[in-house]
This record gives sequence, structure tokens and C-alpha cells, in this order.
Amino acid sequence: MAQQNLHAAPAPSPKDLIHTAIWDEAPEADNAFATRSARLRGYDVYGEMVGNARWVEMLWLLLRSELPARPQLDALEALAVALANPGPRDASVHAAMCAGVGGSSAASALMAALAVGAGRSGGAREVHDAMTMWRSCGPDLSAWAAYLAGRRQDVVDVWPEAAHVPGFDPHGVSTALPVRQLLATLTELGAGPYTAWLHAQVSLGREDHARAAVGLPLAVSGVAACVFNDLGFSPDEGEMLYLLLRLPGAAAHALEQGRTGFKHFPFYKLELDPAATPSMQLREAA
Repeated sequence: MAQQNLHAAPAPSPKDLIHTAIWDEAPEADNAFATRSARLRGYDVYGEMVGNARWVEMLWLLLRSELPARPQLDALEALAVALANPGPRDASVHAAMCAGVGGSSAASALMAALAVGAGRSGGAREVHDAMTMWRSCGPDLSAWAAYLAGRRQDVVDVWPEAAHVPGFDPHGVSTALPVRQLLATLTELGAGPYTAWLHAQVSLGREDHARAAVGLPLAVSGVAACVFNDLGFSPDEGEMLYLLLRLPGAAAHALEQGRTGFKHFPFYKLELDPAATPSMQLREAA
């Protein structure tokens, strides 16, 4: 075999190996593992954004290349405040509380909240489904009512089959006051036309058209789906945002339960059974 004159190709630069349209970094001259400057969509994060930008602007730029108009940012921030703590009645928060009271690590508590809050019954996948419904049906109540029946059931999915129209409360009788208040505020802030339309359907002092058409009252997940859709996010992005924005409350309640201990857990109290065997078995208090 004839000897070939081979020349080594130039070593690729870090920019060739690590590339993203979201983030651009330059390393320190004396430490390739330390960042000298970081830019988000062209904005100098530490030199310009820190101390000047709102958290919601940082969040937006991580998903979009340009900042929107002020009303859209205000609407996203208001929704983030509303979602920040679903409260101990919510299954995802309850999961984090159980992890906290049991002495699990911080990461375990947040992973418990994410796992339980990811599904199709009040969770992030329901928001994804509701956003998909908005894109398919638009502001058409009759189309919403028929949405589940018209969905393809032969599609392989990792999620259990949806049991109710996404974005509505399967256990509710009437639209809860916080849902109405949230819709009113987001409409006033100018979240978008679908949000204003939805508010008109469930506003106080008039018939709840959405509930009458679907047979269920609107849920917070439905409001979030509508707003995310108005703001131009995709169903995948809405699902991710819903998971992210609900974590602060889960973290706070997990920390609280870790400090107070299982004897003060607010749901199920345990006491010694006077009739128990010498093994001192515990029973659930009445």
C-alpha cells in the first residue's frame, strides 16, 4: 500500500463543539473552565442584565430570541405569581411535603413535585393538551366539548388516556373564585385576545358558557394554557413552564415540613393506639 501524506486536521474550537443559539460564553484567559462573559441572545448577562432586567425577562429570553411588548411580560409575570404556590391541597405540593417530612434531600422533594405534577389531571401534561386543544379548536365551545371524542386513540403515548376535557376541573361544580380573579387580572393586563374571550365566558354576573358547554368548570391549568397560547408559546414550552413555575411553593412547603416534623403534618396525624399490641403499632387518627 502506498504511503499517504496525512496531515492532522486543526483542532476544533470550543465554539465548534459547544453551540447554542441561546447562550454564548467566553472563558477566562487563565481558566478554560471559568466563564469571563456570558451573553443571552446577545445581552451581557452579568454586565448588563443583572441588576437591570426582571426575572421574567430572563425567563422569556431563554425561550425566545427577542423580548415582547410590556403587556405580555406583565401577563407572564402575573401568571407566574399565581402559579408559584399551588398550595398543600395540590398533589404535587403534597408530594414535596411528604418528602420533606420524611427527611429526603432537597432534590428528592423537587423531583417528587415534578413527577406528581407532570400528569394529565391538573398537571403539566394537561396544560400541553389544553394548548393543543386551543390550537385545534380555537374559541369554539362546541368544538371543545367534542375534542376528546375526536382525538385519535390509536396514537402510542406514555401518558394515560385523558379522562376529561383538558383545562377543566373534573371535581368542580362552579368556576372557583381565584380562577375568575386570575382571568380578570390577566385580561386587564392585556395577555391576549383568547384570554379576553375566555374571561367573557366565565365572568361574574353572567352564565358560565364554558361550563355549560363542556360540563365542567374552568381550572387554573386551563387559564395557564390559554395565556401561554396567547403569548405565543408552543404546547411543549407551556408544559415546561407549568412545571417550572409551580416549584417554588413545593420547595417552601417541603422545607416547612422538614422543620416541623411528622407529628405536625397537616393532613394525617398518627397517635398511639391504646389497644395496640406491645409492638406499639400506630394507627391513623380518626
